[in-house]
Amino acid sequence: MKFYVIAGEASGDKQGALLIRELMARRPELEIVGLGGPRMHALAPGVEDWAEQAAVIGIVEVLRHARFFLHRLDEMEARIAADRPEALILIDYPGFNQRLAERVRHASPRTKIAYFIAPMVWAWHKSRVPKLARVLDLMMCTFPFEKPIFEDAGLRTEFVGHPLVDDIMATRRTDVREKNLIGLFPGSRSREIERHFPVFMEVVRQAQQLHPDWRFETSASSPKMEAMMQRLMKDAGMDPRLMNVRLGSYHDLMDRSEAALVTSGTATLEAALHELPFALVYKVAWGTYLIGRLILTIKYIGMVNILVDKPVTREFIQHEFNAGNCLAELERLMSPEPRAIVLREMHESVARLGFGGAAAKAADAVLSLFDPKVKPLTPRWLPEEP
Repeated sequence: MKFYVIAGEASGDKQGALLIRELMARRPELEIVGLGGPRMHALAPGVEDWAEQAAVIGIVEVLRHARFFLHRLDEMEARIAADRPEALILIDYPGFNQRLAERVRHASPRTKIAYFIAPMVWAWHKSRVPKLARVLDLMMCTFPFEKPIFEDAGLRTEFVGHPLVDDIMATRRTDVREKNLIGLFPGSRSREIERHFPVFMEVVRQAQQLHPDWRFETSASSPKMEAMMQRLMKDAGMDPRLMNVRLGSYHDLMDRSEAALVTSGTATLEAALHELPFALVYKVAWGTYLIGRLILTIKYIGMVNILVDKPVTREFIQHEFNAGNCLAELERLMSPEPRAIVLREMHESVARLGFGGAAAKAADAVLSLFDPKVKPLTPRWLPEEP
């Protein structure tokens, strides 16, 4: 039995590796090939590590690399058509994976196509839901409200819970919170740091005058990003003692911080699971922002807010992402009463992510396509805080 698994970027590589481990534990004879990152490649050498090349974000930025992605689509379509594997498992990375699914449905119609971590088509373009239902055999969603959206279109759908629950609960510490420590999370990509870090530096400058007891720390995802942050601070003439830049301290910093500014994306859910009050921030190329405003169909962009349909955390996007707004919100989050309300509402939100074991449930769901005796378990929600 041969499976193709396709992921892009670091987060997809991580979840892909967890899924591969669960699949191989159940079917040791399984051959797994495809595209992913270093973690997937380490478990299945037939998976090519392309994570760094795949880490392109934003509509405008993707258009600049269109030729590269079209070439990879052609290449994967040809390989799958020739191999005719039993299954193709797509992990997140919707721009590439949705197109690949459409091609493979025609090129290798007997290949079962499953999607792990459902694309957020409900936020951008609901008309894509029926299209996905036509080309996929299985959708594995990580948010409970997604299940009826896809099922109503006739697509077999399993709510497997969110992988972050396993990640965070296995390692988080609850006894290390440091008073007056502010965590700054500018993102893991160079473009994100270029856009977000200068605003963070201005927040630190202003806070130095208004709140001299506050301390600031940021986490760098790689030595390259660490050097980039240090260079930006030096070019801006900023005293390096005002902001501690640490390599690889991401989750540790979320455990220790009292409040934070967090770049939109998976990190916002991680912060909520760490019970860290935060403001969501994000800035993209203006072309990407304007296109996004035209096609976005939801009130919020942060999943913590989407899950409960209310503004649990403030969202500062594009021009609203400025030092004044960020500083005012940090002051609010550092105040006992507003902080308690935010923490209570964050708990209500993340309680909807399930008990964990998402990769194991996803593996069972995929294998149930071939063996009806395998019954994937649907996770229950965590009980809400009284």
